[in-house]
Amino acid sequence: MSRITLTTAVVVALGLLAPSLAAADAAAGKAFWMANHSGGKPDTPSCTTCHTNDPTKAGQTRAGKAIDPMAVSVQPDRFTDPAKVEKWFGRNCNSVLGRDCTATEKADVLEYLKSI
Repeated sequence: MSRITLTTAVVVALGLLAPSLAAADAAAGKAFWMANHSGGKPDTPSCTTCHTNDPTKAGQTRAGKAIDPMAVSVQPDRFTDPAKVEKWFGRNCNSVLGRDCTATEKADVLEYLKSI
């Protein structure tokens, strides 16, 4: 199974969007990834706080623990486990936004991370 097929399977399995991926927008995902958000924890206003501006590079948690790169080009198996993907979206969205990410936000971020 190809990397794109696996990522698509995860997106559909999680119900992140309708079976058509036409709605997923890498540019919107990048904008979301780079933006400073309000509503979450003050020390994590953006995805880049821990994951860096360059998803092909390793990040670091606030506690200093290394985070593997998020880009599918560097970590091809990054989004192949639906339970793990949903777990981390849940934790990170709540930290950054103070709420769960919407299906569109998740799909856009996955599309962005898939595109790099």
